[in-house]
Amino acid sequence: MKTRLCLKPGQRGTKRLTDKYGDALVCVRFRYDAATRQRLKTVELIVERTEWQPPPQKFTADSLVAVKIEGYETDLRKQVKEAGGKWKPDQKLWYVRYGNITGTALEKHIHIDAMDK
Repeated sequence: MKTRLCLKPGQRGTKRLTDKYGDALVCVRFRYDAATRQRLKTVELIVERTEWQPPPQKFTADSLVAVKIEGYETDLRKQVKEAGGKWKPDQKLWYVRYGNITGTALEKHIHIDAMDK
């Protein structure tokens, strides 16, 4: 099934659904199923609102974090070098400031076990 169109409330084609669901309407999607030759209109609704407190950040921008990169991940190795990372051969880990890798693929490679030592 393919989604070809996603409309926000108030856009052309959402008036009746906006009238029906009001502020609970998040978006309207049109999906196309080639196997059954059907177009499906779906809505995304807000069903509950509660207070939420985001978890505290694990690292500050100046924190030095360990990043584990396998030898075959050459693109990531290049990225960590460009971010100012330093290689520690005895630990087989890169160390780089967290602020330099925030929002990049390197963030998923942070090695938490090395941070506790």
